[in-house]
This record gives sequence, C-alpha cells and structure tokens, in this order.
Amino acid sequence: MKSALFAFAVFLAVPISALAHHGWSSYDAGHTLVLTGTIVEASYSYPHATIRLKTAEKTWEAVLAPPSRMAMRGIPGDALKAGLTATVEGYPSRQRGDEMRAERITIDGKTVELR
Repeated sequence: MKSALFAFAVFLAVPISALAHHGWSSYDAGHTLVLTGTIVEASYSYPHATIRLKTAEKTWEAVLAPPSRMAMRGIPGDALKAGLTATVEGYPSRQRGDEMRAERITIDGKTVELR
C-alpha cells in the first residue's frame, strides 16, 4: 500500500514540477534585447544559472542555461562574478519587466551560446 501511495505522489508531483520549471512561452521571442552591464549577483544553480545585471537603465535578471551546459560550453561557475562586465542577448519576459531569457552571453570578450 505504501508503494502505491508513493507512486501516486510521484505521478502527481512530476507534472507540477515540470510546469514550474519551463515556461519559455512566457518570453517574447519576437523582441530581442541586447543588454550590457555589470554583474551584481550571480547564481550557478539548477535548474538555470542566473545573473542580476545592472545596466544604465535598470537591473535585470537574466536566466541563463543549466550549470552543466554552461560548464561544457566554457563558463564555469567562477566565471560569473559580481563586478564583471557582461553582455546578454535574449528575450524579455512577458510577465516580469526586469527579467529576460538569455540566448547568449559575452564575458571577457568570449561569447557563449546558451541554447
């Protein structure tokens, strides 16, 4: 009986967590942003690394790739440091005015495709 309840709980939890993780349709792929600024905060954790990027206009949260993909493409966790200048190119969130999904990032002259 316990295993049946556990299986049912997993069945219910998986779709909810999948919905919570990906919502790329919430980003406007018809409107590309290119933002350059200073990294003020970085998170190298799952499901996606993020940076807070201070530009001349405001501070943005850029959603990057999963840490494993970023590491494979040449951006280890210690490459995302507060104080560094970065450029991110991607799509703005339709729901949050200060969030964007980055398709590529340039740090220290090195551009990495994130998708």
